[in-house]
Amino acid sequence: MASVESSVSSPMASDPPMTNNSGKSILTVEERAAVQAAAYSDIFDYPLTAAELRRYLCGASIAQADFECLLRRGRLVPGHLSEIDGYYTLPGREGIVATRLRRESDAARLWPRALHYGRLIASLPFVRMVAVTGELAVNNVQPGSDIDYFIVTEPDRVWMARALAIGVVHYAARRGDVVCPNYLVSERAMTIDDRNLYTAHELAQMVPIAGFATYGRLRALNGWADALLPNAAGPPTVAYAAIHGGRGRDAAESALRTRAGARLERWEMERKIRKLTREHGPQAEASFTDEWCKGHVGGHEGRILARFDEHWQAVERQMP
Repeated sequence: MASVESSVSSPMASDPPMTNNSGKSILTVEERAAVQAAAYSDIFDYPLTAAELRRYLCGASIAQADFECLLRRGRLVPGHLSEIDGYYTLPGREGIVATRLRRESDAARLWPRALHYGRLIASLPFVRMVAVTGELAVNNVQPGSDIDYFIVTEPDRVWMARALAIGVVHYAARRGDVVCPNYLVSERAMTIDDRNLYTAHELAQMVPIAGFATYGRLRALNGWADALLPNAAGPPTVAYAAIHGGRGRDAAESALRTRAGARLERWEMERKIRKLTREHGPQAEASFTDEWCKGHVGGHEGRILARFDEHWQAVERQMP
């Protein structure tokens, strides 16, 4: 996808600062968006680089050169953001820079295994895209972190693909890793209905490792996220490869694109939906249909959004 250029006229460093009646500088839309981006990442103890701060600006589009000027003008830093060793945090939160560096080191050791498992999943019948999501996608892992995957499948074969992916889960478990293919959708269902800042971040932060053309369609079909994170076009990093199915996979898909294969898909879907519903009960963030398996149990998304809303209100009260 093409990069997003500035669609908002942003003042340059030579512009006189705006002030309110108390004489305090009034932040521009872009400056407030930068503080908001830092506040969102702060709830994960995750400071941002300048490039990341621009990428995750909340609702404000700005060109890279203009954003660099904004950081230099002296109104954001140190009044509303702190900068240490190239990382930006909320004031008083400078200690999370060391946290990020430690977690990045742990993530670097986990990535080779994540790529290995992800590409095994990508080689399975009916899988059209695999992307790493969650903590590892932003290199913010902790001891025992899962390796989360978002998977796109051929239509009418979500549950068969999931069943095969569980084989990779068991293989990883024997090697001491926790693999979670917890969100699968068919190519017919790539438009996501949870249109909020959390989901926009999940889309913008995911790292596709196989099926890049399908990833491009996924992002295009969810253009609503561009309004929330207008500078976050494309993946945050490149770690993808083409899906090479081989003759064995082609033969398996042909054999399973039959009435017998359709019956097997229906049986597996009904069996697993009954089991998952019985195990987890009604969950606002979990959803299971013939087009997707969204295994987000535990209410993580709701907690993050509620925590951010409270956190941002506290930060906003300190701003002019």
